[in-house]
Amino acid sequence: MKFGVVIFPGSNCDQDCFWAVQDVLGENARYIWHQDTDLRGLDCIILPGGFSYGDYLRPGAISRFSQVMKSIVGFAKGGGLVLGICNGFQILLEVGLLPGAMLPNKNLHFICQDTYLKVDNNQTPFTTLCKLGQVLKMPIAHHEGNFYIPPDGLKRLQDNQQIVLRYADAAGQVNSTTNPNGAVDNIAGIVNESGNVFGLMPHPERSSEQILGSNDGLLILKSIKKWRK
Repeated sequence: MKFGVVIFPGSNCDQDCFWAVQDVLGENARYIWHQDTDLRGLDCIILPGGFSYGDYLRPGAISRFSQVMKSIVGFAKGGGLVLGICNGFQILLEVGLLPGAMLPNKNLHFICQDTYLKVDNNQTPFTTLCKLGQVLKMPIAHHEGNFYIPPDGLKRLQDNQQIVLRYADAAGQVNSTTNPNGAVDNIAGIVNESGNVFGLMPHPERSSEQILGSNDGLLILKSIKKWRK
């Protein structure tokens, strides 16, 4: 299996993702510069976290116009797996591969902390090794992670089982006190209707080895590997 890790000007988690895929997961990976358009031979594309193009205008607003994104949209529409982490999630929203938008965190501050996440859907290519209701521990690091979608859009997400991860506590309780950024319905990660595009604010690559405090994020990558094989 081969992963592609996109690099935008301002990306700062591309090497972390590359390490998690190639050195921890043991699969092939290659970097994709933001001006590249050749995605041949790739099974899964990762849009990493960071501050692409300095997050000018708003996170992901400029990245959506990168040459590589035109190819990634076609790749996704053709059934290819796409994983957007943090800023990558924001880019997927901006380009329209996922519904909704990101607002500044409710406290208007940058948040960097470990979070607990409840698995609401384990039937996606990204969570097939997780148990329904399982609690995962992954860190977040963002200023605009407050996911918003209008009530009718939220109902579609719920009806289509597109909500994959929700902020919770260690016991799996989901409520306002376990919501770090104000995201509607405690949403931390969603998939598109086809299930092949996944965006999440927490960082699975930063929780891929126990020495980092948790290796729960490796379940996401292992699930992708299992799905493709």
